[in-house]
Amino acid sequence: MQTVRGLHHVTAIAGSAQENLDFYAGVLGMRLVKKSVNQDDPGTYHLFYADAEGHPGTDLTFFPWAQMAPSREGYGLSSEVSLAVPPGSLDFWGERLQRHGVNVSPLESRFGQPALPLRDPHGLHVALVESQDSLGRPFTSWDQSPIPKQHQIRGLESARLVERDLVRTSSFLTEAMGFAHVGAENGWNRYGVAGGKSGAYVDVYESPTSGRGAWGTGSIHHLAWRVDDEAHQLEVRQRVLEGGSRPTPVIDRFWFESVYFPEPGGVLFELATEGPGFAVDEDPAHLGETLVLPPWLEPERASIEAVLPRLVMP
Repeated sequence: MQTVRGLHHVTAIAGSAQENLDFYAGVLGMRLVKKSVNQDDPGTYHLFYADAEGHPGTDLTFFPWAQMAPSREGYGLSSEVSLAVPPGSLDFWGERLQRHGVNVSPLESRFGQPALPLRDPHGLHVALVESQDSLGRPFTSWDQSPIPKQHQIRGLESARLVERDLVRTSSFLTEAMGFAHVGAENGWNRYGVAGGKSGAYVDVYESPTSGRGAWGTGSIHHLAWRVDDEAHQLEVRQRVLEGGSRPTPVIDRFWFESVYFPEPGGVLFELATEGPGFAVDEDPAHLGETLVLPPWLEPERASIEAVLPRLVMP
């Protein structure tokens, strides 16, 4: 069985696009590698933050739907995204976040790793995790980041899911997607691929008495898992179908190809190919500096630009 390779990207819902940009590029120092639109709702930005080159597995993306109500926590949602930072970095990050007035929780230990939970300006649960494994994964530091290279965010570490029924989700992860159960701690069950290293695991919590969660500002919209190419994508898609889910056909997102489906507990998953990547339509030295549209939306550029708010880099 070919497994998924780990996280490709995580997409969340934000409020104000400018506040989102100020936080992720200005405070966290991630590079805005693509400024585009939600291809299903072109009047809304789709903002991609990643390392300097936009390696798959480093990008956290947002739909800024400022008109939405706040999310409702509960089962059937991904409840947190965690970002990998180098070992020994959390003292630096704790001081920086407090200086910027960020809502920070006390330091935790998660499966032996120090983690600093926080909330972004629109309520999204984020954690910075000191990850030794992250030092061995593809990463390019960004020279223009306000964060020193030795402390920069190296990519997605993981995500957390809250489920009503652990057994159904566990069976789906292992049988359809190739995950293995790699540990349990404080009610959280960890499932990983490729040994469950940085960017290649997910933590699941069973909460049968919780209410159903709902999307809104401050929630994760979907988790995207990496596949090598379309052949690999179709192989996993077939297992997802046989596992009882309802995957979409392959959808061309221009920078990668996507298949979407809900896992049994209701969390929206995506299979996303490694390429062609963010440099296919922009000079790598100038990623994210202008509004980029896929070719099929270019005829609508004038009307799209007319409704999008102007963004200023922090």
